[in-house]
Amino acid sequence: MSKDMEANNWGYTHIRVKEFCYVWTISNFSLCMERIRRRITNPVFSLEANDKVTWCLRLQPNGVDEVSEYYLSVFLELLSCPESPVWAKYEFWIATSQGEKYQCMTSINVTRFQKNQYRGFKKFILGDFFLSYRCWFLPENKLALCYKVSVVGAIFGMPGENITPAIKHPKHLLTDDLGELWENSLFTYCCLLVAGHEFRAHKAILAAHSPVFRAMFEHEMEERLANPTEIHDLDPKVFKEMMDFIYTGKASNLHSHSMATDVLTAAYKYGLEGLKVLCEDALSRNLSVENAAHTLILADLHSTVQLKTQALDFIALHASEVSETSGWKSMMESHPHLVDETCHFLAPAHSVSWSPHSNT
Repeated sequence: MSKDMEANNWGYTHIRVKEFCYVWTISNFSLCMERIRRRITNPVFSLEANDKVTWCLRLQPNGVDEVSEYYLSVFLELLSCPESPVWAKYEFWIATSQGEKYQCMTSINVTRFQKNQYRGFKKFILGDFFLSYRCWFLPENKLALCYKVSVVGAIFGMPGENITPAIKHPKHLLTDDLGELWENSLFTYCCLLVAGHEFRAHKAILAAHSPVFRAMFEHEMEERLANPTEIHDLDPKVFKEMMDFIYTGKASNLHSHSMATDVLTAAYKYGLEGLKVLCEDALSRNLSVENAAHTLILADLHSTVQLKTQALDFIALHASEVSETSGWKSMMESHPHLVDETCHFLAPAHSVSWSPHSNT
């Protein structure tokens, strides 16, 4: 450091952030989707160190207005605080039947809360999509809504304070162990042949996850048990991704549109509800001008409501660019009903009419 930059005194600032996590479990939740309850509020919660600052969570199963009436809406509300405002970030997600996070949504910036003010997401998750996968989102008809709040500031006193009740995230030992069995082909008693590639697996595990595999093995003749079972119409890479999900509950190679598309088809073929959800999520995150029309066709083919809505939303935002793509032109010939549906979807959002044939 140069002489003129030498400091006689030093200062240090530490911005304290307190994080706390909760799981809110709501039983018989499907009944709430039938417009019986307009709003559900969870019990008041706070930090042990400062019970004067209290919060609650608000969930509205059928939205808060016309724009969000087909969505679940979630909000964090500050109920009381001796010193306003409170600055915080918040995050919501759903814990699935397999303990995975789904629909993780986070506030973009640190948000200012005044007393009785609430913040959150009006369009958290589409209701029809949510109910289409009850076994994934509502095991035993219970919703596990999780949320994390990060409060900025020194209002919570000295370090070392505990927060109750907090979510504990134990290591998923069972999926780790099953993954090792699959990865290392340990104690296998089943051989699956996919396009000339052999995969060693465990019939009990496959049958437990897939009704198609269960039916296949139940009807298999005893004399064929020792022979390879041939799987048709699947690429080995796609089959491996599907098997990874069956053993570990994860699918880590869905970044590309083509892979997510092929795995989604396999998930439908073998009745893997959780894998369908992951593929639809990957496809919605990877929407582009070039693949929007193909994604819309795929969503319509498999009747996936949320993915179809997101594809239509994307096309509405990029209508002129999408209408110039080869995918759109192909869809005009092969799926004209989707072109009409897109036009009806676009009509309320545009004061001037948009023609799908504008590129001709």
